[in-house]
Amino acid sequence: MNFPANLRYTKDHEWVSLEGTTATIGITDFAQHELGDIVYIDISAKGKALAAESVFGSVEAVKTVSDLFLPVAGTITETNSSLDGQPELVNNDPYGKGWMVKMTVNDVTDFEKLMNAEVYAASVG
Repeated sequence: MNFPANLRYTKDHEWVSLEGTTATIGITDFAQHELGDIVYIDISAKGKALAAESVFGSVEAVKTVSDLFLPVAGTITETNSSLDGQPELVNNDPYGKGWMVKMTVNDVTDFEKLMNAEVYAASVG
């Protein structure tokens, strides 16, 4: 499995990259593998200010539907509209074209509190 070292990770299998106060968020390679073929992504939180660990959407796979949890507090500024017609981008490129939301982070130090790649890899075996 692939866990890029420049990202941070959550226990709920979301990843976060941070550039200034802008975070990009998606689900990990582990999560997409566990879910199987992703057929639909529902994110309706654009423009909303949410607390960390709030549900910001859901991902539907052939096997199940799973909630998506926000890793850090802030306001969602953008959603990946490519996923509307191509949800399989999450399976094919979870850390690139399969990103889900961008947001303005309230406190950038929250990013540092998330798991690094080594800790996350150990947590998923």
